[in-house]
Amino acid sequence: MRASFIIPVALATLNRAIAQGSVSDWHPAGPGESRGPCPMLNTLANHGFLPREGRNFTLPTVKHALKTGVNVSEEIAELLYNFALTTNPGPNTTTWGLDTLANHNILEHDASLSRSDDYFTHDVISFNATVYNQTRSYWTEDLINIQMVANARLARMLESVQHNPQFALSELAGAFSAGEGAGYMLVFGNKTAKTARRDFVEYFFEHERLPTELGWTTAEAVISRHDLSTFSDDIINATSYEALNSHR
Repeated sequence: MRASFIIPVALATLNRAIAQGSVSDWHPAGPGESRGPCPMLNTLANHGFLPREGRNFTLPTVKHALKTGVNVSEEIAELLYNFALTTNPGPNTTTWGLDTLANHNILEHDASLSRSDDYFTHDVISFNATVYNQTRSYWTEDLINIQMVANARLARMLESVQHNPQFALSELAGAFSAGEGAGYMLVFGNKTAKTARRDFVEYFFEHERLPTELGWTTAEAVISRHDLSTFSDDIINATSYEALNSHR
């Protein structure tokens, strides 16, 4: 009787813990709460879609956060969860957190859009205004397009190649860097036009907050793995890697 009572209660508690978060309920990390190098996951924690403490994420937690917060498919959530597990060095681990994502050159990488390279500051978690201002200088219109995303990404790579003697970008990290651009285009943009409102994107990066104050709403159509792959490929194809190779 005791076990049959405890199990349903535990499951109900787990479900309540997962079913949380609101686009209107936001606050930054408080004392003892962890954040990491990924602005989107930080944002989801700031809104409570991910646990605000920023640690010990399970697969159901990640699926809930991405689907409820920004309407990203469970398939993408599972891919992210599995890749992110590699950032947690513990044996047989089944969880990870925003802090483990900061382990350098696994998923976190040089040439970030909003963080310093590890070589310069050994701080890949804190927002870096100088880095971000370089990124945003390539968003030259009210609507960001794929070419602007590619140009900003390439500029950050060139900056790192020229000044960071330990510059590294693994194949996996390179794919993630394209996916990061695809992510903010899909979450804050128009899938058909392949554009995103610059004010939405800037607000997101600068506040790690969903830009509801500017009129943003969660996309009605699920953001699928196909969407992510298509936009990532578009960004890669729009990138002039010849310029990067000439500076190596």
